Amino acid sequence: MRDSRIDPPSPLSMSEENSSSHPSASSAEGFSHAWRALRHRNFRLFFTGQSISLIGSWMTNVATAWLVYRLTGSALLLGTVGFCGQIPVFFLAPFAGVWIERLDRRTVLLCTQAIFMAQSLLLAALTLSGHITMPLVILLSVVGGIANAVDMPARQSFMIKMVNNRDDLSNAIALNSSMVNMARLIGPTVAGLLIAITSEGWCFLIDGISYIAVLASLLAMRIDDSVHAQKKTSALIELREGWNYVTGFVPIRTIFVLFTVCSLMGMPFVVLMPVFAAQVLHGGPHTLGILMGAMGIGTLTSAISLAVRKSVRGLVTILPIAAIVFGLGLIGFGLSRWLWLSMLTVMIAGLGMMQGLAASNTVMQTLVPEEMRSRLMSYYTMAFIGMAPFGSLLAGSMAHRLGTPLTVILNGAAVIVGALWFFTQLHEVHRQVRPIYQRLGIIPTDKTAKLQNR
Repeated sequence: MRDSRIDPPSPLSMSEENSSSHPSASSAEGFSHAWRALRHRNFRLFFTGQSISLIGSWMTNVATAWLVYRLTGSALLLGTVGFCGQIPVFFLAPFAGVWIERLDRRTVLLCTQAIFMAQSLLLAALTLSGHITMPLVILLSVVGGIANAVDMPARQSFMIKMVNNRDDLSNAIALNSSMVNMARLIGPTVAGLLIAITSEGWCFLIDGISYIAVLASLLAMRIDDSVHAQKKTSALIELREGWNYVTGFVPIRTIFVLFTVCSLMGMPFVVLMPVFAAQVLHGGPHTLGILMGAMGIGTLTSAISLAVRKSVRGLVTILPIAAIVFGLGLIGFGLSRWLWLSMLTVMIAGLGMMQGLAASNTVMQTLVPEEMRSRLMSYYTMAFIGMAPFGSLLAGSMAHRLGTPLTVILNGAAVIVGALWFFTQLHEVHRQVRPIYQRLGIIPTDKTAKLQNR
């Protein structure tokens, strides 16, 4: 998949009676608690194909950043390329979320993945032949961004056909996070070595070939997509209903605000990695690979810790704590001038970032009613990917004026401020979340608790 950040799956809609009447469903034979979502055949296919493809995607992310920096030496242009590749998601994702409900999701995904494959192969051909230019890089980034605006909501709504038990939701999200971050650990390291030995073009070529695994897994799934819901209301009305839900329900709104702050101010530090590798740490592409790999260790550790959790309970409180850890890691990374300390601080930042991303997605998908799920996830995509281009442009502009280290320090401080604000809303969030958790059987009702205490 083109976007290598966390893209967690959505749970299959089930009645509460069905999801609570089979307590042993999530501990199927042959799978431990930490791997229980893999008992679903379609999710296993997705997991396998995605694991291969994401290694290539991370190689392309690193190779693109280093290519832009090699061609221009500009932190501002690094931010500009990030902006151009992600801004289509901000404008198109909400509409795509409504539009996709009317189509065959698998066909949509086959098309978007084919576009990603063609994009990487074209980048490879242009780079290896020496014809790559900045306008072409920006143009291909925009094309990838348009495809990603459709791909992410389609993938998230398609996931409900992969995991057919609500109890397996948090595990599927954690396994998906583990998969993404194992690729984050492997891909950048390989890319750094490959760029140092040859050129960025080989990274693009490997990524293009890796999409065969995703396409094959989609074709091999046993999915009945023959029937699609006929929508009688207009897309604009559905968009407005989704927006009213997001802004009117305090827990979702509060999570979205913190999530947006982290996406706008915190996550764009990744686009500045080549500057840290070259100017701050006085290294090369291998240094960039080491830094990205260190961040992958932190995010993978976080994902594994989430995989062994048995319940969504307690994740709301984790959200601001994770943001503070993320912010402190960024501040430390901005202050560091030694590779070993930069590796440690970026690892801490990655751990906090992953905890916040996965926890927020799990909580939101647990709270949302089924009829709002695809619309919520389209706005989630807009906040997650759509805010990133503004963050990339802001980070690039700040780094150009203030210097890269100071930019990351200020961004880390902004993330911490957002976390402190979330703490002031925590009591009201818990108050509104509690009855939903009780209705879903996540926590006992007051009557059940009294009976258990007798």
